[in-house]
Amino acid sequence: MRRRNFLKSAAGAAALTASPLAIAMTQQTTGADRLPQAASLVGTWKLVRVMARTTDGSVRPSPYGPEGLGILSLTADGRMMAMLGDGRRAVPQGVERRFVSYCGNFSFNGTSLVTHVDGSSTPLTPIGSDQVRSIRMEGDLLVLSPPPAMIDGVLEYRDAFWQKISELSA
Repeated sequence: MRRRNFLKSAAGAAALTASPLAIAMTQQTTGADRLPQAASLVGTWKLVRVMARTTDGSVRPSPYGPEGLGILSLTADGRMMAMLGDGRRAVPQGVERRFVSYCGNFSFNGTSLVTHVDGSSTPLTPIGSDQVRSIRMEGDLLVLSPPPAMIDGVLEYRDAFWQKISELSA
């Protein structure tokens, strides 16, 4: 109980000394109720699932296998990091284990999360690039969707579903 009160007090003190970005992030966004406010994005999120589909709606295999793992951290001062990977202890022979991580400063306009990448584990998210993700809420899940990409000769659309596990960022 004391720890919870301490965390509430610390959060209140942080709000009093918040950066201009954090203050701007608490402002209401326009649009549908289903769009998140930037302040509600701050915290730590775990990956629930990644869905991939083609233009005609056909389902594709999840890029991180049936046990994808991931952590997304968004801070009040506008920093983010994301890590996603195949969480299986062993992958079948001939299957490549996929992993990606990147970090950078982010901005949020109510419908898009844009990260200016300044650290990355893969050429798929090159340093200096802007990673743009459309964003929506489905119930209590945050859904981030990159632009469609050509994967193995097929135009693929992906949705990554995240569940908040902490109001505090990692």
